Amino acid sequence: MNIIVCIKQVPDTTEIKIDPVKNTLIREGVPSIMNPDDKGGLELALQMKDKYGANVTVITMGPPQADLILREAFAMGVDRAILLSDRKFAGADTLATSYALAGAIKTLDYDLIIAGRQAIDGDTAQVGPEMAEHLGLPQVSYVIDAEREKNGNFIVKKENEDSVQTLEVEGKCVLTVLASAFEARYMTVAGIVDAYDKEVEVWGADKLDVDENKLGLKGSPTKVWQSFPKQLKAPGEVFEVSEEEAVELIVKKLKEKHLI
Repeated sequence: MNIIVCIKQVPDTTEIKIDPVKNTLIREGVPSIMNPDDKGGLELALQMKDKYGANVTVITMGPPQADLILREAFAMGVDRAILLSDRKFAGADTLATSYALAGAIKTLDYDLIIAGRQAIDGDTAQVGPEMAEHLGLPQVSYVIDAEREKNGNFIVKKENEDSVQTLEVEGKCVLTVLASAFEARYMTVAGIVDAYDKEVEVWGADKLDVDENKLGLKGSPTKVWQSFPKQLKAPGEVFEVSEEEAVELIVKKLKEKHLI
């Protein structure tokens, strides 16, 4: 079995700062990590490798420094790593990103594609499902477990708001995984050493099965008009009063704000 895992390098922080002119994230001075949901997906793939003898390939799209998370994936136990890096990919929204990733995947042999549910820098949860659409594959989101049957189908468990649903998916598919369902393995010392002896393949747009007019900013229908960080609320007040006094206090506060 051949498994492809799509991963992303993201800022290691919740203190997001926005460039007010470009409406993009300010990444300078912020350390980067492998996106948590993607790392959960990678752990699922490696568990399948342990169980079924699968071959695992990781793919990411980004600048040259994204090489670091691919080295981390090597140290965790993957077999092949591909970095999509080209100025033609710059400015891509989720549609153009998923199109580029799908264009790379079309050139590879695979039985299963895994991605994280969403990235912590964008929180759109769109790239995995869009990638499935580009490839014409069924997809299951919010995955917490998956196994392969002898007939090649996959038994997949997905988390719903108040339940867990079990599905059988025929043949090739795309799964988007929740990090909370998997405890990712640590890199081994030997794995870290070996990771820097292995080749990270760098692919440009000319290596993909794509229409280059659908890549990067040119191929992105989404235009960001304005971005801003979440505004902090003023600290609240705590009152220790009786029930009757609480009612009077609530009414008073609502009147002050002209809500009643």
